[in-house]
Amino acid sequence: MEINSVVRALGALAQQSRLRIFRQLVQTGPSGMAAGEIAADLDIAPATLSFHLKEMNHAGLIVARQDGRFIYYSADFSRMSALVDYLTENCCARDGVTCGPTGCRPAKQARVRKKSLRKGVKT
Repeated sequence: MEINSVVRALGALAQQSRLRIFRQLVQTGPSGMAAGEIAADLDIAPATLSFHLKEMNHAGLIVARQDGRFIYYSADFSRMSALVDYLTENCCARDGVTCGPTGCRPAKQARVRKKSLRKGVKT
């Protein structure tokens, strides 16, 4: 990932409403959400939401698809992973340890891990 793209993406997320929107879209998954749903869930005025979505789209963090009269937005997961990879590509390199991200785990695995941790079992 080029540094200009990284700066644009981080700049787009450096605003409270946009960060909330992005996290909502990440949680929703690839199917995405209609703009009206996002506005209702996060209590953001439609005009304000439209501005934030445009900023995140220009930064490459989200993708939009039209279905009839509705536009559905979803996080660009490959772009998100590339951003995290860029930020952590040399993680702990000075100490000779590899500690980069393990990637996005499906929700089912995450739940099993939490359940195991409560029992004191490491996974």
